[in-house]
Amino acid sequence: MAELTAFEQQRDRLWAVAYRITGSVADADDAVQETWLRWQALPADEVADPRAYLTTVISRICYDLLGSARVRRERYVGPWLPEPVVAAGGPEDRVTLDESVGLALLTVLERLTPAERTAFILHDVFSVPFPEIAEVVGRSPESVRQLASRARKRVRAEAPRRSVDRGEHRRAVDAFLRAVMGGDMDGLLEILDPEVVWRSDGGGKVAAARLPVLGNEKVARFARRLARGFDPATMLVHHRDVNGAPGLVMVDSAGGQAVVFAFSVHQGRITEIDAIVNPDKLRHLDLPNL
Repeated sequence: MAELTAFEQQRDRLWAVAYRITGSVADADDAVQETWLRWQALPADEVADPRAYLTTVISRICYDLLGSARVRRERYVGPWLPEPVVAAGGPEDRVTLDESVGLALLTVLERLTPAERTAFILHDVFSVPFPEIAEVVGRSPESVRQLASRARKRVRAEAPRRSVDRGEHRRAVDAFLRAVMGGDMDGLLEILDPEVVWRSDGGGKVAAARLPVLGNEKVARFARRLARGFDPATMLVHHRDVNGAPGLVMVDSAGGQAVVFAFSVHQGRITEIDAIVNPDKLRHLDLPNL
């Protein structure tokens, strides 16, 4: 029981580490389960600091997963986006947005090497000391410090412009939805940043743009075409938090089609839209009961 209690106290944190390193809900779930099995196999009272030990174990598992995942993602059809984490939204002023779990930032992390990504997540997000990260990636603490520094510079350079004001973010999402559903081209052009980027993840399973769509006019037309693919009589639209920020989930209850939208918002306008339509990426969601 003591082993179970100690593990359960860390479970949420372990899953958070795993998801940010892998970008996959399924991989994060598997990593937590594997960590539990290894924890169970330990002799009682062998670990002085369960939090540090378990963090190292799950980070190693995820670091190993990244190598094979990169090979799979290089063969992926179209843009690869993380599996979304969807939850009911809270009060508008509840919290600032959690940048470390946003789909746009996780997409930037895909451009890092596995060692850079792991070092950045563990140090900058979870405040793990460099010597402990060194055990995970098999480098010296100084080398890990350099990995994290390189990753940090790239993230700062490539991370999307975004607001941390939840109310501003939600208002932009609402305006986007009204314009799309109303076929309001002018409204779309007004809420979309002139340099907005749209990424669609269909994985070759359903129709989706194979390359990012750039610019507000092209994105507006693409969004309207996507909306027309849903039957208004059977389509349900849910306002949900997607990776910590207000987003949208559209479900066609008759055709079984679904799309999860994540947004980046800056100064009242949408700067990035990530649309996940690959059914494999949505399998973990209980879509009929959202």
